[in-house]
Amino acid sequence: VSDLRPSALPGSLDVSRSMFDLRSPPHRFMKRYDSVSSVPSSTSSRKDSQGSNRSLDTITLSGDERDFGRLNVKLCYVSSVEQIWITVLHCKDLSWPSSCGENPRICVKGILTLPKPVHFKSSAKEGCNDIEFMETFVFAIKLQSLQAVRLVFKIQTQTPRKKTIGECSLALRELSSQESNHWLDISPPSK
Repeated sequence: VSDLRPSALPGSLDVSRSMFDLRSPPHRFMKRYDSVSSVPSSTSSRKDSQGSNRSLDTITLSGDERDFGRLNVKLCYVSSVEQIWITVLHCKDLSWPSSCGENPRICVKGILTLPKPVHFKSSAKEGCNDIEFMETFVFAIKLQSLQAVRLVFKIQTQTPRKKTIGECSLALRELSSQESNHWLDISPPSK
């Protein structure tokens, strides 16, 4: 592990200079990297001090705690008609394997984990840093049935082939007529 204090080798100056360069226009629009980008930040830091620009890009662009991105959804239960309203809003900072290509088509598949699961799927959008879906799904289900289940989201590529690249979920035990906004951290798909 290299020493990053001022008394370290001149190479440590390159680290701060290259980090500054990442904010300049040529790098600002870089979006994501393949699975190599998901190395833990402690490993990335050690690599950075030895001058690896790739791992510097990883730290700056993907963030330590959001390696796979986040999904923004809104939920509401209209008790007068016994309907759940699920709105898929955005997918931010999403990363996908390089095998999926540079800009695969991305969709969000939702599952209400009832005894007889309810499935729904958004339209496919071109993969980018901030994918806007803005799609609402409405299902007529009794509130008592929903309070014991989870709402699972699978982030999938449609091209070049169908593949689940991440997932997230939330419990529905606190549904109400007041619309709730949720940011869910996307995890690697379970095996």
